[in-house]
Amino acid sequence: MADQAGRIAVVTGGGRGLGQGVALGLAGAGATVVAVARNAEQLGRTEELARDLAGSVTGITCDVADPGAVAALGDTVRERFGAPTILVNAAGVFGPIALIRDVDPTDWVRTVQIDAVAPFLTVRAFLAGMLDAGWGRIVNVTSAASLHPPGPLNSAYGTAKVALNQLTRHLAAEIAGSGVTANVIHPGDVRTDMWADIRDKVAAMGDIAEGYRSWVEWVDRTGGDPPTKAVDLVMRLTTDAAGDTNGRFCWIDDPLQAPIASWDEPVDERPWA
Repeated sequence: MADQAGRIAVVTGGGRGLGQGVALGLAGAGATVVAVARNAEQLGRTEELARDLAGSVTGITCDVADPGAVAALGDTVRERFGAPTILVNAAGVFGPIALIRDVDPTDWVRTVQIDAVAPFLTVRAFLAGMLDAGWGRIVNVTSAASLHPPGPLNSAYGTAKVALNQLTRHLAAEIAGSGVTANVIHPGDVRTDMWADIRDKVAAMGDIAEGYRSWVEWVDRTGGDPPTKAVDLVMRLTTDAAGDTNGRFCWIDDPLQAPIASWDEPVDERPWA
């Protein structure tokens, strides 16, 4: 594990799951970690788990889909801890499982706000400090669902994660050569609270949801990917050694789902360029 002592990290979704694991991993490596979530009780649990680690975890409640709240978060973090050089956007929701003609528009839009707009807001809040320092690591949690063929029922989640991929690629292009990197990861097919929520929602949805039920059963039967693999991947991407990895879709080691082609190095064939 790389030494992260002296570095300040912000981890969204830090109250549970991957976000909590990453917060504890970075604190274990000596970092000063700000764990962000809406649930204060969950953040308190993360703080408690970090009590004996080399670094520290401080929880701050924030709705990361709210521009004003994220701007205030940025000010608070800089005032209390200094300018972060590590940002991990692990907060996310699967959102509505419904056809576009039937879906609640509020639920659909909220999913895109949390899964795609929120990472833009947090990057916007902390990127300048990384550029000023000449070093930074940004990791956004996407999903293999963004690479699968489009299908029914998950337009909100699929659209949001594709948007997050493209946001990260644009960001990576802007910061190339600065010492700051930005990448997305697929954390694997893990038996999380999100998995359980999907299982419960699709149980009685009929033939249209058979693909989801098959995925739920496959994850259940195999046990899913160990969540520690995703934490390990984030830990690698936030080290000095990962400085040449920028604008990439990254996979955990030996995933249950074989890696899917994401994107090649872009070739500029615009006739006016």
